Amino acid sequence: MIRINLLPVKRKKKPKPLPSFIVTATFITLVVIFILGYLFYYYNSRLAEARSRFETNKQRIEELKKRIKEVDNFEKLNSMIDERNKLIEQLRRNQNLPVVMLDEISKALPNGVWLHSMALSGGNLTIDGYGFTNSDVVTYVDNLKKSNRFTEINLQESKQVEIDKIPLYQFKVTMKVVM
Repeated sequence: MIRINLLPVKRKKKPKPLPSFIVTATFITLVVIFILGYLFYYYNSRLAEARSRFETNKQRIEELKKRIKEVDNFEKLNSMIDERNKLIEQLRRNQNLPVVMLDEISKALPNGVWLHSMALSGGNLTIDGYGFTNSDVVTYVDNLKKSNRFTEINLQESKQVEIDKIPLYQFKVTMKVVM
């Protein structure tokens, strides 16, 4: 059997194809939105990473400043210790100088001459004293000139004075001490 349908069939209209510029514009818009989203995410993550590095570097700089301060303090302390060591070594070298100098002065002292005062300033030594005769004073100066510890020995003055009605010669000798 054959059936025949006499009722009209409703046909669907074929949809009109979308214009190609709308399709391409939509596609391009979606691609641009996707690219912009990716770029936004990418640059946000880079910015967050840069901020993180900035904070890390800032903390590191603070730590390094503290270390630099510690190093500076250590260097100051070290230089101060070096200066003190040099001073101690200089004092040790010069420790025997007064003893040797006084020994040389006393060895050169003849009978009839005695010392009243001595003053050491830098490398210059000044001796004030008394003698019974002027020749005793000259002998003392000559004995000092024979010593290797003294140079530029000069008899500055020798004058006759009277102390307790005893005639004496007061003298003053200057010299340089060899260290």
